[in-house]
Amino acid sequence: MPRSGRWRSWLRRAAIVIATVLIVFVSAGIAIMQATPSVGNARSLARAQAALHHSAFPGPSVPGRFATALISTEDHRFAAEPGIDPIAIARVLLARVTGGGDQGGATLYQQLAKLLYTPGRAGIAVEVEQIALAIKLKFSYTGTQILRMYSDVVYFGHGFYGLAAASCGYFGRPAGRLSWAQAALLAGLVQAPSAYDPLVFPDRARARERHVLARLVATGALSARQAAAAMAVPMRRLLAGSGRGCGRPGRVRPAAPVARGNPDPHRLDDTSTEPVASDPADGD
Repeated sequence: MPRSGRWRSWLRRAAIVIATVLIVFVSAGIAIMQATPSVGNARSLARAQAALHHSAFPGPSVPGRFATALISTEDHRFAAEPGIDPIAIARVLLARVTGGGDQGGATLYQQLAKLLYTPGRAGIAVEVEQIALAIKLKFSYTGTQILRMYSDVVYFGHGFYGLAAASCGYFGRPAGRLSWAQAALLAGLVQAPSAYDPLVFPDRARARERHVLARLVATGALSARQAAAAMAVPMRRLLAGSGRGCGRPGRVRPAAPVARGNPDPHRLDDTSTEPVASDPADGD
């Protein structure tokens, strides 16, 4: 057979194999999407979790500084991705095949799916379910709604569930008044809230805050000068309002924090009645 004929034959066989693989993957994807539940009840599940942890729902609107810090650190493709990050998923799969460490890669949509639909469950099948749920969440809710549900139910360590409780509990100020330093500190906690608890492990929390501020610089949200000013704020000053709360007693009741040295079960991956001293990082 002439060489050109052999090439055509090889290309034909390759095209058939590729088409077959694509059909299998598409069929599997459709089956998984059909097998996973609807996400129309996401807000109801978030409300139930908030009630379980004695936190307000819905909480206040997610302030820009916290939202920017969270997205820059946890999911910088949040606005454009289809609920999942194919690049990050490919990186995770490659790491597992080659025996590499945990590469992360869960988007905020996947994290919210885990919080609402698969809490306490693990394994490859669960991760696949979370991927399908994340895609459904993306096309069922706006980005603002996703961020608000996430911020209302995620754990921030020291018994604080939800952004409102964490901001009042750690800093004694409502979330809308967070400085860049405080927003970065809180955004850094969601990855491993008990391990980074600033009241128990201040050095770890400070290192995590530094990472978040570096991500804010890398994504263009902050200048290097602004990040340096935020890092210059002593931890004791950031936490000066800890335990003071934001008024409205009884609205937020923190659960018992995880004891020092225990595994972190939460790992992922109001108006203040007292004046709060201005923060050098409060400026634009």
